[in-house]
Amino acid sequence: MADTPTVVLVEGESDRLALEAAAIVCGVDLTRAGVEVVAIGGATNIGRFVRTYDSVRLAALCDVGERRLFARHFEQGLFVCERDLEDELIRALGVERVEKVIESEGELQSLRTLQQMPFHRDRTTSEHLHRFIGSRSGRKQRYGALLASALAADELPRPLRDLLAYVGQPSSAFRQS
Repeated sequence: MADTPTVVLVEGESDRLALEAAAIVCGVDLTRAGVEVVAIGGATNIGRFVRTYDSVRLAALCDVGERRLFARHFEQGLFVCERDLEDELIRALGVERVEKVIESEGELQSLRTLQQMPFHRDRTTSEHLHRFIGSRSGRKQRYGALLASALAADELPRPLRDLLAYVGQPSSAFRQS
């Protein structure tokens, strides 16, 4: 058990579910480590949540476009995805493996339909996958966890790997921001 609780702030529910799935892949028991992952409902809420959790060790995961908002509150413990977490997971798995996950969920035909739409025809398969994952209510949450679960620990995107390593260390090793 950690000596000080740690709260990891993430932008949304899909990020929370993906991070929790990644922890399982790595064999990290977040509860035993004293880690709570909190979806803040969008990057603009970061200040309010940092104030809410001012008595605990904080870490955060965000998209590169939101880095500026988060960086105001974090000297350390901030982990940034290049585009967003879904893109990181798609790149880590590769197109073929992501399509296999989609197929296992019975949605491959829906992906193929999206790919044939005029607006999407000239886009890359990675762009199709990214759009598909975010296109229907609940799909982003479901696939975030499924894609993270489909990876081996050494395949996890760097922001997830580094964040899990950070929260797995004793909090006394870190200065509170």
